[in-house]
Amino acid sequence: MAATTPSPSNSDLQEGSGGGAASLFDEALARYQSGAAPEELIDDFLAITAQSPRQAAGWTCLAWLQLLLDQPRAALRSARTAVRLNPQDPQARINLSLALLETGGSGVREHIELVQRVMLMAPELADELRASMADGLERRPGWGAMAKVRGWLEG
Repeated sequence: MAATTPSPSNSDLQEGSGGGAASLFDEALARYQSGAAPEELIDDFLAITAQSPRQAAGWTCLAWLQLLLDQPRAALRSARTAVRLNPQDPQARINLSLALLETGGSGVREHIELVQRVMLMAPELADELRASMADGLERRPGWGAMAKVRGWLEG
């Protein structure tokens, strides 16, 4: 979860969540960005998604942490929920692609192609996504699925 991994927006958080989930989200995201381990944050994001199940950013973050913790089946469920709630979020699509690759699922190409289009049209967002992928490879060295996705997006 680099700056936008999983690209949360305050409007996502405010919708139907009250202030509590938003502040817990902001705190947990800040801890991640300060270097907290995924193991230390997973319970927070499980609580956030339980409190605000229609908050796409929470599901995107949860899927990312589950991927970092090598929990691809759980990540697949979380990433599918994130994409269903916010189909335009490229980070949610990257997470879903990773989970599909790690579980042997199909349909990766459609998600990668959508992210490629977003990266072409929004260079600032492309930079954030690159930072997110670099963060993932730093936190989970040797992550084959991420190397593959990064190659497709950068190639």
